[in-house]
Amino acid sequence: MSTTVTTSSSASYSDCVAALRTSLSFLESSVSTLGSGVADFPRLVSVLKSVRHYELIPQPTLALAEASLRDEIAPAIATLLDRADAHAARAERRVDALKARSELQQGRLHDTTASTATSPPKSKTAKQRLGDGGGGGGGKANPLAGEARLRARATRQRREALRYGVERLELEVLQKERELKKRLDATTATGGGVR
Repeated sequence: MSTTVTTSSSASYSDCVAALRTSLSFLESSVSTLGSGVADFPRLVSVLKSVRHYELIPQPTLALAEASLRDEIAPAIATLLDRADAHAARAERRVDALKARSELQQGRLHDTTASTATSPPKSKTAKQRLGDGGGGGGGKANPLAGEARLRARATRQRREALRYGVERLELEVLQKERELKKRLDATTATGGGVR
């Protein structure tokens, strides 16, 4: 009886030892895998390490740099302002010239209309030749009425074109002023932001 118990105990002990050896081999394999996985970590730490450098600048040096930057930017700002003023003055002169031309064309149109209204009527043959369907009193018409109407229409069209041109130039002047103001604000903000 004791021999049987001893045999069964040694068999179970040998199974435990085999299972323990298998576990140890698995553990050794896991340790070697983990070791090969983290073997490059020291090098990665040295490569990815970020070093921050802080440098303190004295206030006089900072003020000197700011003054130098201001002296460097001021002439450019003055040049831009002069160019903007010249462009605005040029655009204003052009607008005035267009307005004067429009008024001149309007005066010419008025004179042409007045001369057409006061000119004596011509024969019916001229009226029929020009294709004029309307006339003055008594059914007679000026032979130049059709041509005068064409000139008046062309003058009106030119006047409208001049008016549109004046409005477009005024819009361009306003746009240029806005762009210049934005540039000056940006330049001022950049120059004032240096600390």
